[in-house]
Amino acid sequence: MISYEDRSPSIDPDAWVAADATVCGDVVIGAGSRIMHGARVVAEAGGAIRIGRNCIVLENAVIRATGRHDCAIGDYCLVGPNSHVVGAQIGDEVFIATGAAVFHGAQVGRGAEVRINGTVHLRTLLEPGATVPIGWIAVGNPAHILSPEQHEAIWSLQKPLDFPGSVYGVDRNHPDAMKTITTRLSNALRVHQTENS
Repeated sequence: MISYEDRSPSIDPDAWVAADATVCGDVVIGAGSRIMHGARVVAEAGGAIRIGRNCIVLENAVIRATGRHDCAIGDYCLVGPNSHVVGAQIGDEVFIATGAAVFHGAQVGRGAEVRINGTVHLRTLLEPGATVPIGWIAVGNPAHILSPEQHEAIWSLQKPLDFPGSVYGVDRNHPDAMKTITTRLSNALRVHQTENS
């Protein structure tokens, strides 16, 4: 358990967090939820994470929030091993399988499934009960669910969602975009230099 800028986690007494998991910042974890070994639940830079009741966050999953994108996971959700959820809103009873990724500003409706290595992209709205098949990509609002071989179709939907602008506030076409992004992140993450290892 790590505080971040005077914000500390709040864990229900009926929840459990493995000793080798990380829970950092403004994080609330509901009753009956389990954060398993090696999982990382990290709210940075003013962001907040809310995890509901009876959620299971399996080994080495990462759940993150940023100052621009809070993250919420409803009740009765399963977040699989090695999956990644950042700045998204996840409804109740959602299954996020091993290796899946759900990005900033995405909304995943109740009872949806994101299967192994599936992706729900930035600012995408995945309807309740929808399924992203193994390795496929959901992109857009409403979501188009496409196979990975359809890169041009995916990019035509993804490009206007503006990942660098939406996530980092930096114009994709700026000549020093990566320098600006990484310098800002380095400065924001400097707060961790004071943590004990």
